[in-house]
Amino acid sequence: MKLRTPHASILTALSIACMPCAASAVEAAPSKQFSTCIDKAGGVTSSMLACIGTENKLQHGRLNKAYQALSASLQPARKTLLLEAQRAWIKFRDTNCSFYGDPDGGSMARVSGQDCVMRATTERARELESLKP
Repeated sequence: MKLRTPHASILTALSIACMPCAASAVEAAPSKQFSTCIDKAGGVTSSMLACIGTENKLQHGRLNKAYQALSASLQPARKTLLLEAQRAWIKFRDTNCSFYGDPDGGSMARVSGQDCVMRATTERARELESLKP
């Protein structure tokens, strides 16, 4: 199937580059505003990074809200497990996405690394939201 947008090749390349870093994030799509922003970015790296940065702030807020709500509903032992799991997840996300953001990989590697963080955070927020008591 051929994409029919003016930036199809850029979006396709970005999607392919980021597939490994967030294979399970297919279920947790970024906001509609993000899609609109990326379309308007026209493949300009700085504009794409700005779109990703804005979405990242939105998804971090969503993640923090879900974490706080879940944590508040747990008994102390489970709360400790959640904290340990969250710390391990953050370490994994940051390390994994750093790999995709290879400094020798050019501007698309930087976009891929930041996109990896955003998509992983989106997926984790969705996951924590689904665990509400």
